Amino acid sequence: MTSVTHTKTPYALVNLPQKDALVKEFVGKPLEALRTPAMVIDRTLFQQNCVRMLQNAADWGASLRSHLKTHKTVEGTRLQLVEGEYRTKAVVVSTLMEAWDVVQGGLVKDGTVKDILYGLPVAVNKVADISDLWDEVAKDGAVVRLMVDNPEQIHFIEEFEKARGSSRKWSVFVKIDGGQRRAGMTTDSPNFIPFLKTLFDSPAISVYGFYIHAGNAYASTSASQAASFLSSEVHAVNDAAGIALPILASSSNAAAHNQPFVLSVGSTPTAHAATAESRAALSTLLHGSLELHAGNYPMLDLQQKHTSLVSSERIAQRVIATVISTYPGRAVGGGDEAMCDAGCIAMSKDTGPSGGYGDIIGKPWQLTRMSQEHGILTPVGPDATKLRCGEMVEIVGQHACLIAAAYPWYYVVENGGRTVVDVWVPWKGW
Repeated sequence: MTSVTHTKTPYALVNLPQKDALVKEFVGKPLEALRTPAMVIDRTLFQQNCVRMLQNAADWGASLRSHLKTHKTVEGTRLQLVEGEYRTKAVVVSTLMEAWDVVQGGLVKDGTVKDILYGLPVAVNKVADISDLWDEVAKDGAVVRLMVDNPEQIHFIEEFEKARGSSRKWSVFVKIDGGQRRAGMTTDSPNFIPFLKTLFDSPAISVYGFYIHAGNAYASTSASQAASFLSSEVHAVNDAAGIALPILASSSNAAAHNQPFVLSVGSTPTAHAATAESRAALSTLLHGSLELHAGNYPMLDLQQKHTSLVSSERIAQRVIATVISTYPGRAVGGGDEAMCDAGCIAMSKDTGPSGGYGDIIGKPWQLTRMSQEHGILTPVGPDATKLRCGEMVEIVGQHACLIAAAYPWYYVVENGGRTVVDVWVPWKGW
């Protein structure tokens, strides 16, 4: 068994760009005055997308756990979690840097966030850091939860608690693999029941629920397809809970697990399909309470547009770039090509069903080839207006999460405007 390492990252020593200086420098400037490439977020659309998801969860009869991995900002988190009568206090983070910046950004202190799930199966070299995080958020009545899918994870958590001389119980989701083969354990695995027994007998674990992420739902092209993926997710975690209940009842440690299981399902496509109608079609007797999780939905992208569950008008982010050269007649069939200053670092190299790496807003051009710091634009169709050197173009890419990761800050506009009204600084690092 791997021994626990107590090496910890000095998160408080990480220096982030200062928002105040950025606001002073850029607020009030038109987009045309900005250095490119740059990421722009329309706060109005971002907020509207957040409200819709909070409403979806309410209509579906579920709580919402918002994933912060796309934008990684204090400002975006507040919009995701609170809107009038709709609110949630539960989040998922992908990195410990995100978790610590939720805390350092005041989101736990002011009660906006009360429940933080570290969204990867826990690694041995993360336990000490997460323990410190737990101690910190507990001061304000918040909780940290883990995700587990391997007996070794239970063993090194127990070893860590034993070394501390502690009787704490870590709240965990069991990650379920519903056929996506990303992470988790399948309920038909011969190891599943022994794994549950180990969990329920552990002096250091309390099972909070079962969690699944339908990454394959991104292939949806209709609401009915997404609803079918959502139903499959629910059945997978519900089957897991149904298997777990009698094992829990026979455990000598049963009294320590004193709340109904939480059945956490979702991805942005399936969360968009979580409606009152899809809930009515879900006739399964549930062995717990439903929780919906999603992360891409505030910003959206071409991949989400391809599902047909969102329109172009709802996409809240784009990259602005500058045309730096043109190549008349170079394209296949004799058309023009152009070069812009946004390459694979600025746009990621994710492709999607719609083809290419990004579409130019308002012009029939597409980003079709990329090098590290520049991209090649080609026309779509015979009637494309020529691009000019020095012209600014606005590109919606395939995958907002990876694109956003490239930028040290985001320029924020409102309601389709072209003047910077705020600057958001995302959390960087692991």
